[in-house]
Amino acid sequence: MIERTLLLVKPDGVYRSLVGRIISKIEDAGLKVVAIKIVKADRKIAGEHYIEDREWMVSVGNKTIASYKEKGTPLNDTALEIGMRIRNFLIEYLVSGPVVPMVIEGNEAISIVRKLTGATEPKRADPSSLRGMYCSDSYQFADDGKRPIRNLVHASEDKKTADREIAVWFKNKELVEYKRADETAMY
Repeated sequence: MIERTLLLVKPDGVYRSLVGRIISKIEDAGLKVVAIKIVKADRKIAGEHYIEDREWMVSVGNKTIASYKEKGTPLNDTALEIGMRIRNFLIEYLVSGPVVPMVIEGNEAISIVRKLTGATEPKRADPSSLRGMYCSDSYQFADDGKRPIRNLVHASEDKKTADREIAVWFKNKELVEYKRADETAMY
C-alpha cells in the first residue's frame, strides 16, 4: 500500500551534516522524497508538531518511569508531569536550530521509515539503522542534562499521526507527484 509519512531531521542531524546520508538511506530503501525544506521552527509550529495530547504525554511518562524502575531509581513525578516536561524539552529543542521536514512516499512508508530510523534511544537502536549508525545518546545522559534525547530524526508513528504532522509542516501544493525511474522494478 502506497502511503506517506513525515520524517523530520532534527537540529542535531542538520548540525552534523547528516541530511544527505539520511535521504540516501531512505531512497536506497526504494522510498521517495515528495516534499522537503529547511526551516527554523517557531514555538507555534513546534507545539503543533508535538501536540498537547494527554494520552501521548502519559505514555511517554510511563515509559520514563519504567526505565527508571529498571535502573532501580525512584521517580516522584506522575506520568503526566514527566510527559509534559519531555514535550517541553522537545519543543525547546526543535526551535533551537534548523530542521529539515520531508514527506516520504512509498509502499508501507510509515513502517519502513520507522524501521530505518531505529529505536528512539540510540543505544538500543539496530546498528544498521540511522540512529544506530550515527547516534550514541541515551535516556540517562539526556535526563542528566535535563534535555531531550538527541536522536537525529523524528518519524511519524502511524497513518493518523503522519497525516496530521505532514499538514503541520507542508501545504498540500508543496507535495510533488512523480515516478522514480525504478518504480516498475520495485512494485
